[in-house]
Amino acid sequence: MLKSQLFPIQVLQGIRRLIRNDQMMLAGLSLVAGLITGAMVVVFRETILFFQGHFFASSDDNLVIIAATLPWWQLILVPTLGGLVVGLIVHFAIDGARPRGVADVVEACALNNGHLSSLTGIKAAFVNALSIGVGASVGREGPAVHLGAALSSFIARTLQLKPSLSRTLLGCGVAAAVSASFNAPIAGALFAGEVVIGHYALKTFAPVVIASVAGTALSRSYYGDFPAFIVPPHGDLSYIEFPAFMVLALICGLVASILMKGIFKTQDLSQNLPLPPWTHPAVAGLGVGLMALVVPQILGVGYGATDEALGGHMALGLLLAVLAAKIVATILCLGMGFGGGIFSPSLMIGALLGGAFGVVATDLFPMFDVGVYGYALVGMGAVSAAVLGAPISTTLIIFEMTGDYQLTLVVMLCVVISTAVMREMLGKNFFALQLERRGLNVKGGFEMQILRSLSVQNLMETEIETIQLTLGLAAIRARLQDCRVGVLFVVDEKGALLGTITLADLGEAAFDHNLNQVVVAGDIARPYPPQVLASDHLETALKVMTDSAESLVAVVEDFKAHKLVGTIDQKHLMTAYNREILENHHQERDL
Repeated sequence: MLKSQLFPIQVLQGIRRLIRNDQMMLAGLSLVAGLITGAMVVVFRETILFFQGHFFASSDDNLVIIAATLPWWQLILVPTLGGLVVGLIVHFAIDGARPRGVADVVEACALNNGHLSSLTGIKAAFVNALSIGVGASVGREGPAVHLGAALSSFIARTLQLKPSLSRTLLGCGVAAAVSASFNAPIAGALFAGEVVIGHYALKTFAPVVIASVAGTALSRSYYGDFPAFIVPPHGDLSYIEFPAFMVLALICGLVASILMKGIFKTQDLSQNLPLPPWTHPAVAGLGVGLMALVVPQILGVGYGATDEALGGHMALGLLLAVLAAKIVATILCLGMGFGGGIFSPSLMIGALLGGAFGVVATDLFPMFDVGVYGYALVGMGAVSAAVLGAPISTTLIIFEMTGDYQLTLVVMLCVVISTAVMREMLGKNFFALQLERRGLNVKGGFEMQILRSLSVQNLMETEIETIQLTLGLAAIRARLQDCRVGVLFVVDEKGALLGTITLADLGEAAFDHNLNQVVVAGDIARPYPPQVLASDHLETALKVMTDSAESLVAVVEDFKAHKLVGTIDQKHLMTAYNREILENHHQERDL
């Protein structure tokens, strides 16, 4: 590596040696992470506009104005060929052959000590920028969050920070990315705690706030201090409108659930396509291009169309047409492998849905004075909160993006209702469902991480009560009486596990001495007992114990020969787990 490349790393390591107080160091690093993330969010957004300008001759967020004037072949060709390029890059250049987003950040914080690959983060950012630039119906905020988290993780790894500090610094990158994207520092800090870190402890929240403010300051220095959406004038909110808003919230929760289900269903169906996986984004791009011939509003992040919905500039028929097309386009793009996030599409879908509802409600009830804008704003918050599973930070994002305090009261109520509807239908938010489909459960992620850090081999007992297949019933009774664990393990002459025997397994034979010369261990042994490998971690062992309802599990060398090498007891497992929890608690308290 060149000296010029090593210099920044050497500087960071030098700072780490000079500053011994972890909290002071974390405060400084959160400022650095916030500024770097804010700068990279600006670069990311400009990269999107670069691609968009080359492919659509439009260099601002309101792509729909230019798209409506483009020839039909360009609207079809750009997202189709762009999808093909995205598919090739993802398949051949990114680890795991899939795009990256917020779910990967949640996984890193909960299960991987806050570690993310910075190289993968940069590759993913390029893919996501290209996806949006060619018109895919995806968002830019999720990719920005992943990029900010990956850069913060690089700093943590370079300084060899302990896991608790690495997780906090990861949250700093997330907060700075959200705040820089939306010009919303309060929401950025709360989003990091609500969605990624999972708590608001002061020692974590303080550096996250610093990073969020730093990211916002850098973004404002480049783009200026303006709200993300234009707020039109509207009438006063009347309490008689609350029932209508609550009905809208119920519908928003239902639509959010349909959107999420559609994405995952499309992912499943795409596996059966008679095409290579790297062609799937091109198929989605073709679908988006065809729909854009009729409703060009669906292209890209869609903030221009969102502004139109908020301003009440769309007729009811157009609102419903764009709403249906945007849902289908988002399902296609995210379900078939385009890079990008779901937040911007959920904002636009919510604004369109709320706007359509508002048109109907205000026509039926002329006394509703808040106007179409109010319903569009509430719908925007309700759909996005349900998708993200983040009612607190979504409420604040809506408030900071619009500056409308009066309607924020209604948004608070409706995001709770829509989130409750979504949880009733699907149980989890979009990111948790993404991880669940990969076989990951981040609930209690820190605790699961501790279980994964402990090995069965280091905890297993090697003194095992074993017997041979031919041992008689009388001897089995005697061995069980003397056995301290109450389980005998039946093995063959090579030590391979064949079964287990407990007193309950003897049944009536336990008291029938006439069977002493007839019954042997092979006759009463319970075959296929639960077992784990010596190389497994304790999470696997605990799952086997829970599924089998056995507190003592055999440990084998491998699942082919089944050679018995030890046992692991649930009591010992939980003792080791509690000891690690206490040690980590003391380390956190000493920071």
